[in-house]
Amino acid sequence: MTIITRKPTRLSMAAMLLLTLTACQSSPEQASTDKVSSALTGLAPADIIAQASETEWRTVEPEHILKITLPGGPVYVELNPELAPGHVSNIKALAREGFYQGLSIYRFVEGFVAQGGDQSDEKRPVNGKKTIPGEFYLETAKPLEITGLNLVDGYAPRSGFLHGFAVAQNDEGTRTWQTHCPGAFAMARQNDADSGGTEFYFTLSGQRYLDLNTTVFGRVLAGMEHVQRLHRQPQVNLPFNPILAVEVLADIEKTDKQRFRVFNTESRAFRALIAARKNRPEAWFLHQANHTDVCAINVPVQAFTGD
Repeated sequence: MTIITRKPTRLSMAAMLLLTLTACQSSPEQASTDKVSSALTGLAPADIIAQASETEWRTVEPEHILKITLPGGPVYVELNPELAPGHVSNIKALAREGFYQGLSIYRFVEGFVAQGGDQSDEKRPVNGKKTIPGEFYLETAKPLEITGLNLVDGYAPRSGFLHGFAVAQNDEGTRTWQTHCPGAFAMARQNDADSGGTEFYFTLSGQRYLDLNTTVFGRVLAGMEHVQRLHRQPQVNLPFNPILAVEVLADIEKTDKQRFRVFNTESRAFRALIAARKNRPEAWFLHQANHTDVCAINVPVQAFTGD
């Protein structure tokens, strides 16, 4: 064995102080690890979810849920007004005026996206807008705190979770955007950055390379199987994947009692879930990677019937 020795170099007091401060600072990833509940350490992901208290779940307001009814059944989407308020406001206006009646999911690319809206590009909204400015990221004066996952994830300087949504950020934490994980709900556009407004799509699998290129403003809570089962090609003498209805759940809550709780991604239990997904504690696993991807952690959802 060869041992390489180097002559010690003299560090200035300023350099030594800088090294000390750097060593003491914790990354978002490390901060999340530090806040893991000791009672949940070593539990498998399923056990962490099962043992989570009611306070570690967040009830989604019906005003923030879009119900898209397809031939196979309803798809419930939680909208993300924090990161894309303009898109959330616009699609709710479109839904309330019945813009999507008679339209369809006209584009289905296997393993990529299912896109719906007005393929003819001839229908004009009454209250909603045909095009709106892109909201590719939220910019804040101060760093926006997220539940950190990875300091570097390949597509962004950092990634993690914010109020139930998978997100990524710039180095400073002052730009935050929702990521294209499976089941993301986003707005299609033409080459013009501000040309989207009515043509939404679901991601059928992770498509992170689309991040910051379109506005992601929601995620599917339930019903993704109805999207996956859509026809790939038009059927003879049958409408191609018709959209039966697009509604804001708050407007129909007297007839549709479906409600949802989402795991609180700011809770200690969720941080324990991240730790368990990075290093699986179950006896079957021979190797622990100490890593996971932001799209590999599905934020748990509970469906229940409201009053």
